[in-house]
Amino acid sequence: MDEIRNNNLPVEETVLTEEERNEIRKGRLEKLRALQETGENPFHRVRYDKTHTSSDIFADYEGLEGQEVVIAGRMVSRRIMGKASFAHLMDGNGKIQFYVKRDDVGEESYAAFKTFDIGDILGIKGFVFKTRTEEISVHAKEVVLLSKSLLPLPEKYHGLRDTDLRYRQRYVDLIANPDVKETFVKRSRIVSGIREFLDGEGFLEVETPILNTIAGGATARPFITHHNALDIDMYMRIAPELYLKRCIVGGFEKVYEMGRQFRNEGMDIKHNPEFTTMELYQAYVDYNAMMDITERLIKHCALKVCNSLQITYQGKDINLDGNWRRLPMAEAVKEYSGVEFTGKTVEEVYAQCQEKGIKMEPGLSWGKAMEFLFDEFVEDNLIQPTFIIDYPVEISPLAKRKPTDPLLTERFEIFINGWEFGNAFSELNDPVDQRERFMAQARERAKGDEEAQMTDDDFVTALEYGMPPTGGFGMGVDRLVMLLTDSASIRDVLLFPTMKPIVKK
Repeated sequence: MDEIRNNNLPVEETVLTEEERNEIRKGRLEKLRALQETGENPFHRVRYDKTHTSSDIFADYEGLEGQEVVIAGRMVSRRIMGKASFAHLMDGNGKIQFYVKRDDVGEESYAAFKTFDIGDILGIKGFVFKTRTEEISVHAKEVVLLSKSLLPLPEKYHGLRDTDLRYRQRYVDLIANPDVKETFVKRSRIVSGIREFLDGEGFLEVETPILNTIAGGATARPFITHHNALDIDMYMRIAPELYLKRCIVGGFEKVYEMGRQFRNEGMDIKHNPEFTTMELYQAYVDYNAMMDITERLIKHCALKVCNSLQITYQGKDINLDGNWRRLPMAEAVKEYSGVEFTGKTVEEVYAQCQEKGIKMEPGLSWGKAMEFLFDEFVEDNLIQPTFIIDYPVEISPLAKRKPTDPLLTERFEIFINGWEFGNAFSELNDPVDQRERFMAQARERAKGDEEAQMTDDDFVTALEYGMPPTGGFGMGVDRLVMLLTDSASIRDVLLFPTMKPIVKK
């Protein structure tokens, strides 16, 4: 079976069973032991000095033609033709063909090369040339085995369709699927683009605790762990917000943090319990300034990765150009459901719903009722970039009230493709109001709401020292990567997503 793969026969005919894989592994181990017995153990080699990558050679063929190069990578295909062979080497930059001839490398070396397996990591020294079919290649003068692959690579047309296997063995997915690797290259460029933009705006990147004694800064269920030395339970952070605002209290005027958050919640195409966010805080500005910076930041990343503000996501055309719509939540609910909230009591809202045949959860407050109708009727319709602004106080415990309407807060969420990408406030800096809202959250928690926020007395103390008017914004980095790489699931943009372990019987 291994020889079939090495001779590059149609891989769609060679779907391997577990028994066949084990046989291949057994054969490769025997080859390894034979090498070790001759003193040629590939795992004893500690370095190999390359001079070029595949992309270097393609980019400067005219300058390198006929010149000696040293490359290294994984052999991913081979065609043996008696006294000569063609093969392809994949390195970190791409794939390049190399040509091995018995008369050039020597009979013993060529015989050894024919025993190498697809997946082995090789070093090649030779000169650059073009074949008769005009393919840029390396004519090998020396071939060195640098690392032995004991397991076969997956079949191109079958193995890579097993998404569960792809996520569990991402290292194999990256080897076999160049598109997957390109997604993570783009992810890295997006992350660096966020930093590039914010550093250019004068923000300071800081680091705050991941282990917290209080799970605060968001409405979410935390992971709980135990600190042995202190003998206390601690929480994996669900958001860095409260610590970043402490930095504003302390005198920093522009701060941000990008890092992992942990929420003990459900998993779907948009949610993973471990995920990446970016949060920023700026003193002396409000949520309007945060809308401006959000729009410019996302546009910056789109241009960096897509070279355009006109993108396509899963077949839908999305226009990131121009000024993004800013729509109050109450107006959005009225536009898509027909229910009027402005100037209405919660009883009047329920009466409208009954008239329209809309089933509402019983006993909701005015603000919770607005949130319910927004989730039911509005969110999925927000395909083009839209700022939903002015959220009810009941669902915004860390946002400042609107001076013109105490039922609402200066808060927005940015929606694209029907998804929420970020959340922002004119930050609440009144310690008395903040304590009252924490107490309201505590009452909800006492009723059984495990996602209600915990009271952070030290944060209230920090506010009592005085925090200037501040704008804050938090964004889900993974969702932005999904959007800009046209990836259908969050697992497609996480190198190692959370998976349930396989229990071997």
